[in-house]
Amino acid sequence: MSTSQHAHRTAGLPGDPPGGGRAIAVWGVGVAVYFVAVIFRTSLGVAGLDAADRFHVNASALSTFSILQLLVYAGMQIPVGLLVDRLGTKKVLTLGAVLFTAGQLGFALSPTYGMALASRALLGCGDAMTFISVLRLGTRWFPARRGPLVGQFAGLAGMAGNLVSTLVIARLLHDVGWTAAFAGSSALGVVVLVLMLLLLKDHPEGHEPEPFPHQGAAYVRRQIAASWREPGTRLGMWVHFTTQFPAMVFLLLWGLPFLVEAQGLNRASAGDLLTLIVLSNMVFGLVYGQIIARHHAARLPLALGTVLSTAAVWAATLVYPGDHAPMWLLVVLCVVLGACGPASMIGFDFARPANPPERQGTGSGITNMGGFVASMTTLLAVGVLLDATGENYRVAFSSVFVLQALGLTQILRLRGRAVRRERERLVASRVETVHVPA
Repeated sequence: MSTSQHAHRTAGLPGDPPGGGRAIAVWGVGVAVYFVAVIFRTSLGVAGLDAADRFHVNASALSTFSILQLLVYAGMQIPVGLLVDRLGTKKVLTLGAVLFTAGQLGFALSPTYGMALASRALLGCGDAMTFISVLRLGTRWFPARRGPLVGQFAGLAGMAGNLVSTLVIARLLHDVGWTAAFAGSSALGVVVLVLMLLLLKDHPEGHEPEPFPHQGAAYVRRQIAASWREPGTRLGMWVHFTTQFPAMVFLLLWGLPFLVEAQGLNRASAGDLLTLIVLSNMVFGLVYGQIIARHHAARLPLALGTVLSTAAVWAATLVYPGDHAPMWLLVVLCVVLGACGPASMIGFDFARPANPPERQGTGSGITNMGGFVASMTTLLAVGVLLDATGENYRVAFSSVFVLQALGLTQILRLRGRAVRRERERLVASRVETVHVPA
């Protein structure tokens, strides 16, 4: 890059965004949209047994709800990343809020299994537009050094949404029934939509991104190919793939049936353990964010440590002699599963420095796709194996280890290249900055 080109680019992006109270307020609106999307996404996790009774379906058909939702979500990640890069955060988040609210309301009113499936697909489409948009909003409003903390706080808000599902939606289902619980919760989507239309702004004044040309399909292919060529993007995707899905599968659908039907707990105790995962996630999110912000090299050890710890505790739970694992082991399992979400956020910390500002949405979309592909695959595998083995949860949940082994292999293969490339970019950036005249 020539000196004049660099100076022009610096003029288009005049330094780091300032952060501050205004940034927190605007970003908070975007996070509120994501918070509601997660409530809707995870509401089926506490209603799995109710859904099976309502629509008269078996385990495989029940898992199709979440699989279809995640299939749409994962398939939308790269298109959404491109849309965010091209249209900005506010337009994409607005469309997402409309879609996931319509999906939640449709799920409440669906009289048949087929209509309920279509509603979950619509919800997944809207949900897919939220997280990448919130990450992009954070990079536009906060200094780059705040990236790890901003990402972890966004994940924390998502887990707070999961907590609402676990505590509030579960209670509403018991007290007012299926239709009132899901239809009533859809009102939250209307609230955040209004807040967003009134308050959200893509970037602070004076920090407008430099315009980049958009040339149809050729531009799309170039964006995706350029982001995929970066080892940091691929490493980020595989970190997300390997870390996120064990907790996602547990919270999204199969945790409650496993604890009730395989471990003999009542619904109240099972709900308490699901809540423990969410609370543990919040604590780990704060801790991981602080560690990574201060010690950048801790990213990979934290991710690998989370994967190995999760595998060890899952193995201990599944092979424990006797019909049921003891409560202390189930508690340990849920605490460790709480680290999966924060560990998955580390994937974005590899993809972010690997991509320039005009590709941040695309890089985040590729990364975010990883964990949801793994979750979708495991949801399907567990449902099929439960039906094939007469609801043997030990065999069904063993599928977790297959995907963890695949992900670990890819992480170890890519880590050296990604770290070297990141160092090269950092050195080049420092050299360019030194040569730009005052």
